[in-house]
Amino acid sequence: MSIMQDNPTTVRIPLAELSALLARIFERHGTSAQVAAILADNIACAQRDGSHSHGVFRIPGYLSTLASGWVDGKAVPVVSDSAPGYLNVDARNGFAQPALAAARAALVAKARNNGIALLAIHDSHHFAALWPDVEPFAREGLVALTFVNSMACVVPHGGRQALFGTNPIAFAAPRDNADPLVFDLATSAIAHGDVQIAAREGRRLPPGFGVDRSGAPTQDPAAILDGGALLPFGGHKGSALSMMVELLAAALTGGNFSFDFTWADHPGAQTPRTGQLFIVIDPSRGTGGNFAQRAEALIRAMHDAGQPRMPGDRRYQERREAESLGVAVDHEQLVRLRELAGGHVGSDPVPGLTP
Repeated sequence: MSIMQDNPTTVRIPLAELSALLARIFERHGTSAQVAAILADNIACAQRDGSHSHGVFRIPGYLSTLASGWVDGKAVPVVSDSAPGYLNVDARNGFAQPALAAARAALVAKARNNGIALLAIHDSHHFAALWPDVEPFAREGLVALTFVNSMACVVPHGGRQALFGTNPIAFAAPRDNADPLVFDLATSAIAHGDVQIAAREGRRLPPGFGVDRSGAPTQDPAAILDGGALLPFGGHKGSALSMMVELLAAALTGGNFSFDFTWADHPGAQTPRTGQLFIVIDPSRGTGGNFAQRAEALIRAMHDAGQPRMPGDRRYQERREAESLGVAVDHEQLVRLRELAGGHVGSDPVPGLTP
């Protein structure tokens, strides 16, 4: 499939080609082939689904972190079977996605055998969207929750300094003859990656999203990033949820709290070294009848109540378009990715767009 031109600055390439390009970049910059393939697939799928704050936009942060020596790109996770419904994974200072991959089959088996299972990952780096972690479980008919904490960049409600991470929560549930119901939300007023994108594009943020280094409210994303901090969504409610994520993703797993690590000795590091928790449920063990059909009954009621779109709908729409036309990537980004990969990879650029 040839690269297609979407607009004067965007081109489209096949998902497999983008993933192969990203895998080559990761291997060239210090990861093992296995880790490279997992990270590349994660980023390419985020880009495919329109999650640009967690797509190829993240590559410089990954590479800067690898170059700093902060993360081990060749770490081999160690899985421990701790109880009939409990798995622990020591990520060994590696990325969280390979740690999940190492334990995923055992986690599914435990959930089916026991009705519920828990996976606790520690000493891990999560630098991606959370919904790709849980959606596959829902496609197997399971309900999944995950929690991950990050670096301290959010002021607790009523506080004076950053203490929590953006601390996202993701949830996925199967539907009857439809794509799973999936949401992924930060407990901060805005995701950190979206603040970075706004700063890069010179856009101001809505009020109530962050403070500057003096603690004064600001709509300037650059001021938030330069010594300022984000605010939790919903005031004390979001702050309480963020606290819950710290307890589940760090205290329970044995990972670092968001305030509990420093990368001061690793200039260029950007990935938080914390923890992640998964809870996976087999709904067929419940007494409420067919879960997926009941989910459809709720969704119909929500539509009838006036909510036209469900969580995940926009991603699925973007995915279908990408499957037909290719994944949309900014042309300059694509040129830069090929440079990072060490030369020409994939199809020729669109004529007339080569710098």
